[in-house]
Amino acid sequence: MPRLLAIGDIHGCFAALQTLEEIVPFRPDDLIVTLGDYVDRGPQSREVLDWVIARHAAGQVIPLRGNHEVMMLEAREGEDMLDEWLQVGGRKTLDSYVAAGTTGQLTDVPASHWQFLEFQTRRYLETATHFFVHAGVIPDLPLEEQPDEYLFWERFFDASPHESGKIMVCGHTPQTSYRPSDIGYAVCIDTWIYKGGWLTCLDPQTGEYWQANQQRQSKHDWLGS
Repeated sequence: MPRLLAIGDIHGCFAALQTLEEIVPFRPDDLIVTLGDYVDRGPQSREVLDWVIARHAAGQVIPLRGNHEVMMLEAREGEDMLDEWLQVGGRKTLDSYVAAGTTGQLTDVPASHWQFLEFQTRRYLETATHFFVHAGVIPDLPLEEQPDEYLFWERFFDASPHESGKIMVCGHTPQTSYRPSDIGYAVCIDTWIYKGGWLTCLDPQTGEYWQANQQRQSKHDWLGS
């Protein structure tokens, strides 16, 4: 039976993503929801975006937008926005587009990557039982009315049940335990890969999850275990 899987914030950690692909393993009929924050902080943002773009084109990935994609897109608007982005991981992103030892520029990012980030990433995904966002929501607002401030920037600490009664799956707020945080009506799967943690892939229907790190180590567990 086809699975709908969710992958948390990748942040340029391509080795961990490749390891997840090996250990889950992803089936041809799986649909993967990526929760955003593909770029910044880790060393291989370009490779991560290439991976997501290729699988989106093949109909295997539904890509959400994270706050780091928001900042990357806004960096084209002027020096102040560029400087702000560079200070929160954008420098590593730009440098992933050029040879080692050289300094990347906005012009080094290919048009296909800009087009993907601007036009193909989604604000949220909703199914019959769950909804998927990068950061969070206002509990008493329908998903289509949610402001960007909450979808991309809200922290998980104060999450409340949504009016839909559906379970929220999100990232954005790093879990310092390096394990998904499950509070029943919401699950956060940002497990701090770029800070020595793990990249998490969750099957929301079963609670099964897989984790991989940048050293290509892996783990497997279940929510609530």
